[in-house]
Amino acid sequence: MAEHAYKLVELVGVSNKSYADATSAAVKRAAKTLHGLAWFEVAEMRGRIEDGKIAEFQVKVKIAFKLDG
Repeated sequence: MAEHAYKLVELVGVSNKSYADATSAAVKRAAKTLHGLAWFEVAEMRGRIEDGKIAEFQVKVKIAFKLDG
């Protein structure tokens, strides 16, 4: 069995639609500059309220990518 090592980065994804869209935004952004993305974990969920309504969904996402070599 081959040995692997992964690096974790934390990003905050933001959406005005849903937590799922905020998570997707974070993963999509990570994929622009990192390769070998392997998995993600939602570490925190929060949002912004404006005029008594949800104005923004925010998620702190830990994203892992496999290290080369």
